[in-house]
Amino acid sequence: MVQPMHPLTLERSRAEAGTLVEQIVEGIRQAVAERRLLAGARLPSVRELARQHGISTFTVTDAYQRLVSLGLITARRGAGYQVQDAGLPRRDAVPAWVPPRLDADWLLSEVYADQSVPIKTGCGWLPGEWVIEPGLRNALRAASRLPAEQFGDYGHPYGHAALRAQIAQQLRRHGLPLDDQQVLLTQGATQALDLVTRLLLRPGDAVIVEEPCYCNLLQILKLAQLQVIGVPRTPDGLDLHALENVLQQHRPKAMFLTPVLHNPTGSTMSLPMAFRLLQIAERAGLWIIEDDVNRELAPPAAPMLAAMEGLRRVIYLGGFSKTISPALRVGYVTAAPQLLTELARVKMAIGLTSSSVAEKVVYRVLVDGQYGRHVEHLRQRLGQAHERMAKRLLAMGAELFHQPGAGLFLWARLPIDAGAATALTAQALAHGIWLAPGSYFSPDDLPSAWFRFNVAFGDSPMLWKFLRGLPAGSLQQRPSPDNRGP
Repeated sequence: MVQPMHPLTLERSRAEAGTLVEQIVEGIRQAVAERRLLAGARLPSVRELARQHGISTFTVTDAYQRLVSLGLITARRGAGYQVQDAGLPRRDAVPAWVPPRLDADWLLSEVYADQSVPIKTGCGWLPGEWVIEPGLRNALRAASRLPAEQFGDYGHPYGHAALRAQIAQQLRRHGLPLDDQQVLLTQGATQALDLVTRLLLRPGDAVIVEEPCYCNLLQILKLAQLQVIGVPRTPDGLDLHALENVLQQHRPKAMFLTPVLHNPTGSTMSLPMAFRLLQIAERAGLWIIEDDVNRELAPPAAPMLAAMEGLRRVIYLGGFSKTISPALRVGYVTAAPQLLTELARVKMAIGLTSSSVAEKVVYRVLVDGQYGRHVEHLRQRLGQAHERMAKRLLAMGAELFHQPGAGLFLWARLPIDAGAATALTAQALAHGIWLAPGSYFSPDDLPSAWFRFNVAFGDSPMLWKFLRGLPAGSLQQRPSPDNRGP
């Protein structure tokens, strides 16, 4: 029997109250601590609690999973969620949360599977409660009604035709001239990066990346045994003097760029800088791989290199992990026709087709009629989150690389020595807070006092309580003069 629970009070208007997930977790935690919920008591079902408060079932599921990870409740088949018995452990009892070991294996792979860290301030995706729930549910219902024979083959090597046509139409609106056949669907934008790397580059080749750089791209390039050379990212693009030096010394074959809402700095390249980089690439015979997964969260005037250059030396890739769901793993790449044919061949050689079911779900979400409003709501919500987080970081003495006001990321240097960043990250993890220090984004794994903050996870009172409660001096001293940032 479900034990009556003191009503949860959820604040939607006050950011300092934390996200809805955090408020549910804290409310139930307090009820257990104050013995208003006793061991063995059943909690309301996910649907019931969502109905009571008029919130998403995704929000309640996320909160319950966090409570399970913290050892406060258990999930039992057929019995729902129950308050954990504080006495002798049962065979099915979930142990109290222990922070994962902060090592390379966790950072490269297990971080995506590890749902135990309650506050994911360093992650690269939106909170589950921000997803386009009605659109996803409608699309999944439509997919479940597909005739059985449509599940009887691997699908087309290039991916679902209707989604490819929809993507091509969207890109044409941005000024990129291409037909529907010039889109190759992939298992997320990360696979698109891997395909391009396999096709164009060979072990020992020199490639340019922005420094700091998207951490997964660094691992792809290192696994390919490439010579990875960082060029400092600036708020409006790249350090052109450093770029010219790299071109003279190393003769690189390709340059990987994220012009719009760069990961991790959040900055967007200026239009003059975009023109200059295209000129440099043409002169040096460089391929440019343009990673544009954040395009829909960006201001309308943000430059698109592929549209400016026409896909001669630019290979363009994108995806839907930032606006629909990272779980669907749907990305795409577009390039000159002959090059795209070769990319499709590589795709089939290493993994056959991408998921036609996931692609059909994404297509349905895009054409459902709610997607445009959803993206606009995301832009507004992220803009407000940027303003709040920037204000809090500046108040505690942090330095901001840039204030983009859009997208997921804010890049900030905490007032600590670079060598203390790893210890601070481990200390935060022990408190259930995932931070992302600059060393994750360095081609040379250099220690750094810069951190990537995901503004969508920035309203947690626990995060700011931790940062304010660090030992005296750890957030008081300014960085040493030789620690000059990314």
